[in-house]
Amino acid sequence: MANHALTHLPSRPQPDPGVLLLSTGLTVAALILAPALASRLGLGAALTGAVRMALMRASSRIVHSNRSEECTDGSAGFSCH
Repeated sequence: MANHALTHLPSRPQPDPGVLLLSTGLTVAALILAPALASRLGLGAALTGAVRMALMRASSRIVHSNRSEECTDGSAGFSCH
């Protein structure tokens, strides 16, 4: 009976594996590579933070671009447009 209840849960569309791989690569670049390169090049903390935020936004947009529904609420951490 418990398995029957699970079949009525709404399913969310799953992103492509390629999209997830690209998004993961951008996230790794934002969290690891950007700060390492910035310190190597002597960039300031503000510029490093801006680069990291841009990479994380790109990662989020790639994953959420496959959704068919419009993002109407402001609960997400990043802009959906």
